[in-house]
Amino acid sequence: MTMGRNESVAHIVMLLCFGTAILSLAVHRSMIAGERQFEESASTRLRRDATMASSAASASTLSSMPAAKSAKVEKNVTREAQLAKNNRLVVDQAKKPKFFLAQIAQPKSVNSVAGKSQVVVDLSDRRTYVYAKDEVIASYPIAVGKKGWETPTGSFQVMHMQHYPAWRHPITGKVFAAGTDSPLGDRWIGFWSDGRNQIGFHGTPDVEVIGTAISHGCLRMRNPDVRMLYKQVGLGTTVIVRE
Repeated sequence: MTMGRNESVAHIVMLLCFGTAILSLAVHRSMIAGERQFEESASTRLRRDATMASSAASASTLSSMPAAKSAKVEKNVTREAQLAKNNRLVVDQAKKPKFFLAQIAQPKSVNSVAGKSQVVVDLSDRRTYVYAKDEVIASYPIAVGKKGWETPTGSFQVMHMQHYPAWRHPITGKVFAAGTDSPLGDRWIGFWSDGRNQIGFHGTPDVEVIGTAISHGCLRMRNPDVRMLYKQVGLGTTVIVRE
């Protein structure tokens, strides 16, 4: 009987030990899980605090910038913007020709006449011939350039046409207004230019000079003749000047 009681006590002690072991294991696992959660929470707080501290430091640096330095930066930005605006490409207008000033009317538009006619200037004969399909349809007496101001020879094209032009003297610089007494007469038909000066056909009130070498390179014509020539040519018409 005593032996049976001892076995019962031994079973009870064994069960108590086994239960204690299970309880200890559960407590140990709970402690490990708690420690991990605490570490993760602490790590998250540290990262957040570091980010906030960095942002605060940046804001403090910007706010502590001297007012004079900030104003200087703004001034430099404004100056750069102004320089960019001022450096826009600007195309200069061509200089006005020294011999000829177009005051009011615009150049005559290109028309079908340019492709149908051709003008030949014979300096030795002091005459201008207008051709249409290899046939002379008109001929006019002219005055040509004097010595030192010879009319240039070669093949050119009509580049400017003007009603009642004004004129600036190439030596004195005096400007003669358009009108009855204008040295350029009623019409201007320019066919040569060096970028500053122009040479062309024009009228003249001094009809007695026709047939002589007296001009500064231009070809002078009687006003009725230059009005007729004006109708027979257009921008782009070929002008051949020969000796």
